Amino acid sequence: MKSEPLLDTAIEQFGRHGFEGASTRQIAKASGAAMSSITYHFGGKEGLYLAAADRIAQGISEIQAPLFTAARAAAIESREQAVEWLLRLIDGFAQMMLRPETEIWARFIIREQLDPTEAFDRLYRGAMEPLAETFVALLGRIRTDLGDKDVRALALLFFGQSLVLRASRASVCRLMGVERIDEDTGNLLRARLRANVHCILMEKLA
Repeated sequence: MKSEPLLDTAIEQFGRHGFEGASTRQIAKASGAAMSSITYHFGGKEGLYLAAADRIAQGISEIQAPLFTAARAAAIESREQAVEWLLRLIDGFAQMMLRPETEIWARFIIREQLDPTEAFDRLYRGAMEPLAETFVALLGRIRTDLGDKDVRALALLFFGQSLVLRASRASVCRLMGVERIDEDTGNLLRARLRANVHCILMEKLA
């Protein structure tokens, strides 16, 4: 994704301070841009905020879309194949949660999750919905014993196990006894996540 300092700074500032607390003057100064560029390119603070949401959605899509596109195109003929693809998807999502650049995205997204605005609609439509619906469709092929709402609930809880790696980073580090999630710790957590998800998926396949 091409670097755009103004939007990256806006994401960081809006994530830390919220829409009301963030200053467009400070965003412009920190990014090395002129104040007039915010008005010219985005029409003002609200337009900049929505553009920041679009940028996050674009970033998520660029990381996740290739794997999800491959899953949709795969010739899946058995439950076992569907299980393996779903495990790949959840691991890919977990890897994204461990990537450094998702830290500033997470602050912005969590604020929108707690108090959604039009920006959440852009985040959801632009990135979350296509990924989630692909995941739900695949999960429905595996857990044919469950109705649609149960499948969706299960999908949410699977994603939640990955989200804790970013949204609860301080607690993860404290519980794991590390100052940061290094490669070995990340690999361990991903392996346990895969094992947990696999166990639940195979519950009705025996």
